Amino acid sequence: MASLKDIKRKIKSVQNTQKTTNAMKLVSVAKLKKAEEAAKKSKLYAQKIRDILSEISYKIHKYGSAISNPKFYNVDAPVNKVDIIFITADKGLCGGFNMATIHATQKLIEEYKAKKVKVRLRAIGKKGIEFFNFQGIDILEGYRGVSSMPTYEKAQSIIDEAIKDFNSGATDKIIMVHNGYKNMISQEIRIKDIVPIQMPLDMANTEKFDSLMEVEPSNEDDTIIGELLKKYLEYGMYYSLIDSLAAEHCSRMQAMDNASKNAKAKVKELDLAYNKARQGNITTELIEIISGVESMK
Repeated sequence: MASLKDIKRKIKSVQNTQKTTNAMKLVSVAKLKKAEEAAKKSKLYAQKIRDILSEISYKIHKYGSAISNPKFYNVDAPVNKVDIIFITADKGLCGGFNMATIHATQKLIEEYKAKKVKVRLRAIGKKGIEFFNFQGIDILEGYRGVSSMPTYEKAQSIIDEAIKDFNSGATDKIIMVHNGYKNMISQEIRIKDIVPIQMPLDMANTEKFDSLMEVEPSNEDDTIIGELLKKYLEYGMYYSLIDSLAAEHCSRMQAMDNASKNAKAKVKELDLAYNKARQGNITTELIEIISGVESMK
């Protein structure tokens, strides 16, 4: 049985851990509020751009168009090479946040390999990079320090590199995988095709689509659509980084809350062990005193 001194030392150690985890929880709560607000503001804008591009994709697919870069909308093109961009955190202590994204990425890799499709990885976040490096899996591009401090310029740089390869034919498809913010207590894995731009199912199954938008092969329209496409790709990347960061803070907040509760329960358990040990020592001392008195009679 551990001595009273050892138990007391353990209690002090666990209490210090509890203070640390509780402080980390409070920090994550504050950061989450900022990230959540940024994600909500960005989501509507990102979705609207995607809706417009999806509608353009639908009309090009249905009616055809002489627009430049038709491959961005050609969802029927054969796929032999796929780039997967996945986002993890640069730090740990956030529960299963990173592993959820890693497992989703691994599943995608297995699915495409089963179809004889070559997969290349573009990893954002230290934890994802370290995991696949340990597994001996090659990473085409690795970006550290981006997921913890996302900026539009960094997002622009990452997606531009991927799009260059798509334009040159080095890859036929780009997929984004990240753990996204759902609410204060949960996150969800988001997997979406960046390019070619997919049509929403409700568009694909509708013969008549009420819209005033018209796509015509004019230089002016082509320039506008080109700029819109560029903005869609860049902002989509930026929103994914913000969404992932909000989910990371949410997951870390929960992990630290659970750790604080576990530490509190452990302190209670150690207090009970300490009291039992102390009571045992007192009982032993009383027995020794009584035995000594009896032996003197």
